[in-house]
Amino acid sequence: MIFKKGELFCGPGGLTLGAKLAQFEKDGVVYKIEHEWANDYDESTCETFRHNICPDKPETVICEDVRKLDITKLSGIDCFSFGFPCNDYSIIGESKGLDGKYGPLYSYGIKVLKHHHPKWFIAENVGGLESANEGQAFVKILQEMEDAGYNITPHLYKFQEYGIPQNRHRIIIVGIHKDFGWTFKVPKAPFKDPSLWKTTRQALEEPPILNNSFNHEFTKHKKKVIEMLENIPPGENAWYEGTPEHLKLNVKGAKLSNIYKRLNPDVPAYTVTGSGGGGTHMYHYAEPRALTNRERARLQTFPDWFEFVGGKECVRKQIGMAVPPEGSKVIIEAILKSFAGINYKTESSKWGEELSEMLSKGKTKKVRKGSLLNQRRNKQKSNEILNEKQTKLPI
Repeated sequence: MIFKKGELFCGPGGLTLGAKLAQFEKDGVVYKIEHEWANDYDESTCETFRHNICPDKPETVICEDVRKLDITKLSGIDCFSFGFPCNDYSIIGESKGLDGKYGPLYSYGIKVLKHHHPKWFIAENVGGLESANEGQAFVKILQEMEDAGYNITPHLYKFQEYGIPQNRHRIIIVGIHKDFGWTFKVPKAPFKDPSLWKTTRQALEEPPILNNSFNHEFTKHKKKVIEMLENIPPGENAWYEGTPEHLKLNVKGAKLSNIYKRLNPDVPAYTVTGSGGGGTHMYHYAEPRALTNRERARLQTFPDWFEFVGGKECVRKQIGMAVPPEGSKVIIEAILKSFAGINYKTESSKWGEELSEMLSKGKTKKVRKGSLLNQRRNKQKSNEILNEKQTKLPI
């Protein structure tokens, strides 16, 4: 049973790579995903997708602003994925939700559902989606997915519990077309015990990364940055109390941040991101330097053969914004097993018991703008988080 897949906001191809890896055979029938078409707005990102996912069909990756894309002219599909932009839902930033520039872009995914009626879909976003617009944005999005004809299962996946060497929490929504009469069940996380989590050291050293690997360029740091990193132990950041006075940053706040934070080799990494200026590049536990893009890709579970196209900072963004392939593989494999009638271990969705009530109430509410909750969050973040707009830190 082959499912032809379309994708909006495809990024470099993390979700689709996971989908391709999820195939299996039952009673002589192969269950797998085949790429049909994909869309993103950034040319380098699209080239990365073409190069790794569909090198023989480059024309199937449409590099265009989704707001200009004619969805009605896209070929038919059996399944659909969209990791709609998280900029306005992330807790790092202004958290504008649906009031922001990117917040409403999820609606183009809804248009695909309504026009192409795929058998199932998978959507991804940051955990902050739950609280955007006082939680009403999340409910509105879920309601529109259900109204498009799908039984939906939203869940907050903690990817370190699924074998990903990184503390990465993401909301994944799976929808099964109502014509099938069943609802997707969340695959049980196999590594609930923190002692079983894959560590940063395992990700970066088993096996070692070859010096000539793709995207393995080292950053040239200023002497002061190197000296500062040499005085920061693994797991600590720029505000480590043992940092010599002449190396301390002359800025306020951010003591709980990841600014110049060195990785702890014995636990999963902190979240790989694609934004931020100096001081936000993730720092090696054994060497006084930022991680290379290949090392970041390892933490995101991209195989070493996966080559990212573009400049160094562009590639860093691609990696940070991607869905970990091994994470999407687990979820999509469970979807395929459901269609194949294969049982698998499950767990309750975070919103399982309250979902019906949420959707029922959502029909009678309008999404509020500029909520006080978001205002309080923004004020708190301004005291805790440094980004490239607030402070220029050396590379």
